[in-house]
Amino acid sequence: MNIQSLTQYCLSKKGSKKEYPFGDDVLVIKVSSKIFAFISERNNQPNISLKCDPFIAENLRQQHASVTPGYHLNKSHWNTIILDGSIPETELCSMIDHSYELVFKGLRKSEKDAVQS
Repeated sequence: MNIQSLTQYCLSKKGSKKEYPFGDDVLVIKVSSKIFAFISERNNQPNISLKCDPFIAENLRQQHASVTPGYHLNKSHWNTIILDGSIPETELCSMIDHSYELVFKGLRKSEKDAVQS
C-alpha cells in the first residue's frame, strides 16, 4: 500500500481530515479534534503511526519487524509501521480502523454527534 492509497483510506473514515501542523513532511489525520494517524517519511522510508491498545500494540511488534513503538509518541499507545510491503494491505487497514475507533471512542459527546450527523 503506497502513501497515497493509505492517505485516501484514512480520509475515507467518517469525519476525518488532514492537516500539516508539524510542517510539510508530516501529514496528520484527525477525526474531529483528535489525531488517529501520522504519515511521514523517515530515512527515505514511508511510515504511518497509529494509536493502538497497549496489549495489541505489543503483540503486533512481536509479530512484525516493521512495527515499532511510536516514533516521538507514547510508546505504550502508538505504533509506527514502516511501509516496506511486509504487512498485508488488509492487516494495515485493520490497524487504521482500530486507531480510528480508539480515537473516536475518546471524543466528547458533542464531537461524536457532529461526526455522526
